[in-house]
Amino acid sequence: MNSLGIALSLAGRNLLLMRRIPSVVVPSLVFPIFVVIAFSGAYSALTRLPGFPVDKMIDWILPMAVVQSSAFGGVNVGLSLVRDLQGGFFDRLLLAPVSRASLVAGPILGAVVRAFVPLAVVLATGLAAGARPRGGPAGLLMLLVAAEGVAVIAAGWGVGLALRLRDQRAAPLMQVGIFLTVFLSTAQVPLAVMSGWLRTVATLNPMTSILALGRQGFIGPVSWAQTWPGLVALAGGIAVLGTFAVRGLAVAEQ
Repeated sequence: MNSLGIALSLAGRNLLLMRRIPSVVVPSLVFPIFVVIAFSGAYSALTRLPGFPVDKMIDWILPMAVVQSSAFGGVNVGLSLVRDLQGGFFDRLLLAPVSRASLVAGPILGAVVRAFVPLAVVLATGLAAGARPRGGPAGLLMLLVAAEGVAVIAAGWGVGLALRLRDQRAAPLMQVGIFLTVFLSTAQVPLAVMSGWLRTVATLNPMTSILALGRQGFIGPVSWAQTWPGLVALAGGIAVLGTFAVRGLAVAEQ
């Protein structure tokens, strides 16, 4: 098989786990839905602050929850790889005369497809609860781009850690990395109402630009000024963590 065929086969194998082991999918659905419901109610008064860009908190929280759910979907690919490493399946792949890049590309491609499930479910829940995309189809497209891009980044993070640690020690690091990246950004409030060290960290955090890319359609019309920084952040994250994942193969082969 060529490299593309191998990558597609590994992606398909990864997708089978969604049916065989539902426990790898359920958390990436339940927690973001809980965030949408709980945060939209508990933090509803924040919309009264001067400079808050939406009238309903759910319009601010929903895009973040969608992106977060896609990130969990990407991380789950790393958890699946840990099982393959412990069971010896991945070691057999390393002995085969196949492209090493395809061994990483397969799981990451699986993450892209898997991310559609939590994205659709969480988004549908938020829309049913009253969220309204003011930017129309273009706004939803930007949210899709942000969510899928984050799924690729999270998959690179998860795969890279799995290849280096090769056991369940990798799981907490995968999840903590996602939580810190998301919640040390504009996950809950915009920069305009932040202060102190959190504002500094959120300003430097690339996730802030990615969330702005995905949120813009729920705040107003889509604009290039809100789009290009998010695209740059996604491209940078994919390049860095994609390299992190590929270089993990050298560690796995030792």
